Amino acid sequence: MTTWKTLLMQDSASPLMEQLIYFHDHTLMILIIITILVGQMLVSMLFNKYTHRFLLEGQLIEMIWTILPAMILIMIALPSLRLLYILDEIFNPMITIKAIGHQWFWSYEYSDYKNFEFDSYMIPDNQLLDSEFRLLDVDNRMIIPFNTQIRIIVTSVDVIHSWTIPSLGVKIDATPGRLNQANFNINRTSLFYGQCSEICGANHSFMPIVIETVSPLTFIEWIMSMSKSSN
Repeated sequence: MTTWKTLLMQDSASPLMEQLIYFHDHTLMILIIITILVGQMLVSMLFNKYTHRFLLEGQLIEMIWTILPAMILIMIALPSLRLLYILDEIFNPMITIKAIGHQWFWSYEYSDYKNFEFDSYMIPDNQLLDSEFRLLDVDNRMIIPFNTQIRIIVTSVDVIHSWTIPSLGVKIDATPGRLNQANFNINRTSLFYGQCSEICGANHSFMPIVIETVSPLTFIEWIMSMSKSSN
């Protein structure tokens, strides 16, 4: 989750988010270099007294300031397109989970395991424990195993929501009457927090998302306990 010292993006928890951060740093470095060079040229032009009496046309300089930006755009476009195709690639998921947006809570369906489901509501302030976070913790977390390919299918029953986990680089619109999907693989055990990122009504700020990643053995035990309780 984002803490007080987090100035940029959250620490990545998936390979896709790592690639997104690398591309962000790559592009930001190019922008910084361009800004410094252009700023230095502007300052030198403002404070020097040089004149160029032959400055009517300059084929060489025009070629330079046409070819150089084109090369810079290619340096940005190629990794961007590569990353775009990686994000859209459909892997072979081991677990499929359906997330359904409501006003104003999320419900989850584990159709691979006897089709049990549960609702996930934000914990009110007067019920929070000392270890829980205000406006972020929920009563029922979405529990998944780490190092496992997960497919999340997202939809809504009323208005448009958005299922978002920043540390995974996942943001999916929950649209009524439509199924959107994404794949992710979490590489460590932890708690990952997210919130609805589409203004969906009065309680838009009060439908958080919490993912808890556990070991595969713990996940199987949780599935068995949930299946027994649902029966």
